Amino acid sequence: MEIGILGGGIAGLSVALALHQQGYRPRVYERRAAPATMGAGVTLWPNAGFVLQELGLLRDIEAVGGRPVMAHRYDAAGNALGGVDIALLDRTMGYPTQTVLRRDLQAVLLKHAARAGIPVEFGHRAAAIDLDAHGKAVAHFENGVSIRPDLLIGADGRMDSVARKFVAGDNTPIYQGFVNWIGVAQGQSALVDDIAIQDFWGAGTRFGCVAIRTDLLYWAAAQARPLPGETSTSGIRKEIEDLFAGWPEPVARIIRATPAHAIRLIAVHDLEPLHTWSRENVLLIGDAAHAPLPTSGQGACQALEDAWHLARCLEGAGGSLDEVFQQFTKIRSPKTTKLAEQGRIFARALFAMDPEACRIRNERAKASNPVRDVQILAEGWAQGLPMPLNAGGMPVDGVGVSSLYAPE
Repeated sequence: MEIGILGGGIAGLSVALALHQQGYRPRVYERRAAPATMGAGVTLWPNAGFVLQELGLLRDIEAVGGRPVMAHRYDAAGNALGGVDIALLDRTMGYPTQTVLRRDLQAVLLKHAARAGIPVEFGHRAAAIDLDAHGKAVAHFENGVSIRPDLLIGADGRMDSVARKFVAGDNTPIYQGFVNWIGVAQGQSALVDDIAIQDFWGAGTRFGCVAIRTDLLYWAAAQARPLPGETSTSGIRKEIEDLFAGWPEPVARIIRATPAHAIRLIAVHDLEPLHTWSRENVLLIGDAAHAPLPTSGQGACQALEDAWHLARCLEGAGGSLDEVFQQFTKIRSPKTTKLAEQGRIFARALFAMDPEACRIRNERAKASNPVRDVQILAEGWAQGLPMPLNAGGMPVDGVGVSSLYAPE
């Protein structure tokens, strides 16, 4: 079976590797002219660690990533609001949490794709998908190339997915009322005391930083505001410094350690959940299918889960793509839909402007049970994966908790 994959990001490359393990020979088509990433870094929670191990990637990710042991929450004055014991979460789920720069994650994926002989064709921006006379999808690229594979996988992102438009008829992203400034900070000496996640909550503002090493971390500063128009990079660091002036260290130190040209402003969008992820021989995965807000903390993790599940579905399908698509969507849709909704709920609480609402939010976070939080996260994030949990005991329900998600 000939398989074409639109998109050479986390979803596209990981599904290519998963399918290669099953004996398929996929080909990846990436719109950019060369390897590039849109974000700063990602936290790969233990459910992603399971998939990375299955794909033979975990050791290489460990070589370039960090191992956080704790996630700390604070208010804008630096008062502690509790946190999550990541070391306990890892023990409970049986796999490690890794923090990694997106560029390093992509480099690992590309290295393994090259080693497996998977072609990655850069400079192939999809312009449209239509059906031939036999009802088979044909993808047309702006460079004049067209492909007609037996299975066309749309892993072409949330903002301009040609595959999602073909499947759903529309791919309009929804602005969720806040912006992120993202960056990577590296110092000549330590910027933070330990390998941890630190999350500072204000009124309509947030600053989150994720350490890979004590001298290397990625961060996201956020503010609730109307959808911005065209923005200039001129003065961008001063704008953030002014916005977060008076916040506790290491906030100012991290901003100063980030080159101004390396800071990006992103208007944060997500997509409404779809009832179906396929049409004819086209299947959506990753952000093209389910694009949660960064407040879900699970975007990259769920892209990796898609890759693992799709390979399993194809393995037992008996040749019917319709059966594969139905089984895959049945497995993946409930979990990803719930995570997307939780990302929105958390964002509404996180970017509340009312002082009383912020006070209640902070008090609830401070009063949360850290052991139960870990149990809820473990139960939810392991859903659908063969990950026997090691905690034993308290039954829980739901995917994740609204107490902490690392900024993506």
